[in-house]
Amino acid sequence: MTWRPQYRSSKFRHVFGKAATKESCYDGVPITRSVQDNNFCAVNPRFLAVITECAGGGAFLVLSVHHTGKVDPHQPRVSGHRGNVLDIKWNPFNDYCIASCSEDTTVKVWDIPPHGVLKNLTVPWKELQGHSRRVGLIEWHPTANNILFSTAYDYKVMIWNLDCPEQVIKNPVRTISHHTDVVLSMSFNTDGSLLATTCKDRKVRLMEPRSGNLLQEANYKSHKAIKVLILGNLKMLLTSGTSRWNDRQIALWDQDDLSVPLLEDNLDGSSGVLFPFYDPDTHMLYLAGKGDGNIRYYEISSEKPYIHYLTEYRSHLPQKGMGVMPKRGLDVSSCEVFRFYKLVTIKSLIEPLSMIVPRRSESYQEDIYPMTAGNKPALTAEEWLGGIDKGPVLMSLKPGSQVAESYSELSKGVGNLHDGRRSQSRPGMLQLAYIQDQLGTKDGKEDNGLTEGDRSRTPVSNGEDLTLCSPPRTENELRLKFHKQQEEIRRLRELLNQRDVRIKQLELEIKNIKNTQPQSSL
Repeated sequence: MTWRPQYRSSKFRHVFGKAATKESCYDGVPITRSVQDNNFCAVNPRFLAVITECAGGGAFLVLSVHHTGKVDPHQPRVSGHRGNVLDIKWNPFNDYCIASCSEDTTVKVWDIPPHGVLKNLTVPWKELQGHSRRVGLIEWHPTANNILFSTAYDYKVMIWNLDCPEQVIKNPVRTISHHTDVVLSMSFNTDGSLLATTCKDRKVRLMEPRSGNLLQEANYKSHKAIKVLILGNLKMLLTSGTSRWNDRQIALWDQDDLSVPLLEDNLDGSSGVLFPFYDPDTHMLYLAGKGDGNIRYYEISSEKPYIHYLTEYRSHLPQKGMGVMPKRGLDVSSCEVFRFYKLVTIKSLIEPLSMIVPRRSESYQEDIYPMTAGNKPALTAEEWLGGIDKGPVLMSLKPGSQVAESYSELSKGVGNLHDGRRSQSRPGMLQLAYIQDQLGTKDGKEDNGLTEGDRSRTPVSNGEDLTLCSPPRTENELRLKFHKQQEEIRRLRELLNQRDVRIKQLELEIKNIKNTQPQSSL
């Protein structure tokens, strides 16, 4: 009997990383020199935010995702903190809302104008004052609207409800005080009913976030966990950290039993922190080390051996942090399944990095794009605080199916967002005029030029929102826009040709059917 190797079939075996061209990178960004083990970058389909180095207080940049190339050194910033900004996170249900935390012990929630930051923003929409020491981490609840979690060097995790009229909130709805040292990371499961944390006291804790009840605690001596992820609905936790011999290590845990890990895997002897990123749609795990140039990626399964190594992306440029684009912002026409935004400090560069499944067909690949979490909350803050848990509202990534996010939909979120209390953070009347023009609801005025059908269509060209595209400033940007338009025209011509061929085929089939009918009647 001949020996046969055990091959494992996987559609993601040949996934490869494709770095963006220089014209598609963000150059000249003064990335922070903070030593905090955070990502320092947050991305959504409209904006890219990155924490920057500045003198006196803390600030971060907010750029349009399409505003690539050289960044103006005098670009306006969000600069309302009195200490260094340590973490930033976009609201998953509002692309114009971002939270930041700082060494000044506060958490601030900012209202970003639709056209971007046109002058320095210093007045936040909400200011959260409750921590007594610097705030190191923030996380939005994955399914409930306007619920924010923060943790600081006072060893406390605080839960904030932003659906309250006060501009300055001093009392969180709940404070979790199970930790005896600094919390290093936080992670939610899919419906937000479980919260996992890692702490400097070497313990991994699993708790119920609404009540703060501690469900399980892991204290395994041979693994010091630094970052933790709850792996979707697989009922498993993944931690990255170090072994007792100071090797970088990942460990996989059963969610129902944290006494002993299911698996431990030593990677290398480097000293940089491992940042894990998990895609619940493809079950792929990405590991990016701080100071490394490479990114390892694996496939996770619910059966032994659980973790299957795929391959590794290699680069000579070391990363300080990574931003991740939500799935709804990916380019499905090129079979992109994940996109990083890599912070390269030594070159003051932010480099987009796409993870692509190689496919010959240019049509939509439904097998690699299942229904995914969308940008609509499943619960209000009051419903979640009242004891209700719900999974995320799913959406399809198929082109044309996500057009539901229109100005009529936007008016509900943005219209509530841009009330009188927040208008003081607006840089002038330009944004107010824009909102009145697009939404027509601020002062009871209606735009009679647009029908309801017109409002339901978001103007998008080649994946870019035309209302947010800034005009090209340089010759390179103009050339890039020209090539993008030429590519779009080429794709449309190919699509028209394919449809013409299909129409001719159908006409021939109809003729054949008509010709065969008289013969059969005879």
